[in-house]
Amino acid sequence: MALDTEPATLQEQEEIDEEEWEPRLDAPAHHPSAPPDELFEMLTTVDPSYIISLIRKLLPTDASDNYTSHGVDACVDGKVAINDHVEESSASQCGDEILNSSNNSYESMNIVQDYDKHARPEGENEESCHGFNRPSNSVGEEAWEEYGCILWDLAASKTNAELMVENLVLEVLLANLLVSQSVRVKEISLGIIGNLACHEVPLKHVVSTNGLVEILVDQLCLDDTQCLCEACRLLTLGLQSCEPIPWAEALQPEHILCRILWIAENTLNLQLIEKSVGLLLAIIEGQLEVVHVLLPPLMKLSLPSILINLLTFEMGKLTSERIPERYSVLDVVLRAIEALSAIDGHSHEICSNKELFMLACDMVKLTDKVEVANSCVTAAVLIANILSDATDLASEISQDLRFLQGLLDIFPFASDDLEAQSALWNIIARLLLHVRENEMSQSSLSQYVSVLASKSDLIEDILLDYQLDDCSDKDKGMTTSTKSNAKTTAITRLISILDQWIVSKDSAEENNMAGEVHPDKVSVNRLLDCCRKSSNCQVTHGQSV
Repeated sequence: MALDTEPATLQEQEEIDEEEWEPRLDAPAHHPSAPPDELFEMLTTVDPSYIISLIRKLLPTDASDNYTSHGVDACVDGKVAINDHVEESSASQCGDEILNSSNNSYESMNIVQDYDKHARPEGENEESCHGFNRPSNSVGEEAWEEYGCILWDLAASKTNAELMVENLVLEVLLANLLVSQSVRVKEISLGIIGNLACHEVPLKHVVSTNGLVEILVDQLCLDDTQCLCEACRLLTLGLQSCEPIPWAEALQPEHILCRILWIAENTLNLQLIEKSVGLLLAIIEGQLEVVHVLLPPLMKLSLPSILINLLTFEMGKLTSERIPERYSVLDVVLRAIEALSAIDGHSHEICSNKELFMLACDMVKLTDKVEVANSCVTAAVLIANILSDATDLASEISQDLRFLQGLLDIFPFASDDLEAQSALWNIIARLLLHVRENEMSQSSLSQYVSVLASKSDLIEDILLDYQLDDCSDKDKGMTTSTKSNAKTTAITRLISILDQWIVSKDSAEENNMAGEVHPDKVSVNRLLDCCRKSSNCQVTHGQSV
């Protein structure tokens, strides 16, 4: 959908009243026009009185809420006089956590339209779908949306956000959430509060506003996709804040937790899957108090099986057809499962699931990993967690050469992740401990060594990097015993396997055994030499082999 972003002509700009700018009502509601002085300059000052006037324009007009509306109106009027002396503030570009209402709505529109075409159950009224497909709103509601979207964008700035909460924007938005029947109004209200929640001081105001957190949690009961996305995003920010307890307590009722799980399990909208699972991830990775309050009831409500079912579906999609829009969903689902597998007392259901283990192994064995590199790294960490609890599974995959090759291929993607590096070494060490090179046939041993030789350049680079890291850590007085012990075991086993192949190959040549396909001996010798040097380096630095 092409959006008209041409700036007004000079003559048109001169006709605009410089003292008070009114937004264009002919612009799309989901893509508000910028004030004239921002058309050519993204970073500019915003008059506090302009922001306050926008807040006043969002006051509910519902006749049944006259008391609330007039009360807030009077408070805002009082604040205008107080803030007349406030200096103009500079709006800053928002960070990754902050959603721009214009871009977010435009991207979401495509998702929702695709959802409407393919995922709407038979007989569902089209009017119940997202606002872009709803009948035209009244002029008053269109104006409200226009003003709301401007505030949504302005809330990305910390200075603007703090000014807004000082001028009762939260009370105004709370009133709208209580009285408005428009899901578009609710979505914009949630979006504004979501951007406010990205800043420390405004977030504290959200928590301290009486009844607001509970009302925000209640928005999970809406049936509108975009409202649910904004609600999940906002609740995730709350749980990740310095004061997560009020948010956790508000989420504690069983019907709320059931609703979150139901949304994650049943929605076909990709953005909503990502946001709802992201909310579950925030709970799993949350502070101890949050985990203590919310995780036990979620486990009773079958959280692990729901996450595993989601992963099964996403892996099926990944192997049958590569859909880039689904990669972020796959990543957040894997992260949630991996985080759950690392929590004592709650990991058994994850680590004992054989189907999940095989799914993670399939992820590692993907030949083309570039587009889903983060997911592959997460899958490796998950496998390491599972093997620490279910050690017998290592013997089942010790002869899977594709899996071994896949593990080695993941190392470059984990160069900046110490936890992932440790997990990879841990898995490789466990696998190689189950290899009985002295008992293997010449053919099987050659196949195993062929995989190692084919990755000799990669393995040499890995070992060289870790030699430098070990020396650097030693010089700094740092220890990495877990990773080093696993790496030492893995290198020792590599040396033994390569040595055995060289001996058996020489014996085979003496017996004139022809027809066997052997790895390149030069590559094997070079790899063996590198492993020995790495092993000697570790001994020099006080590590036992």
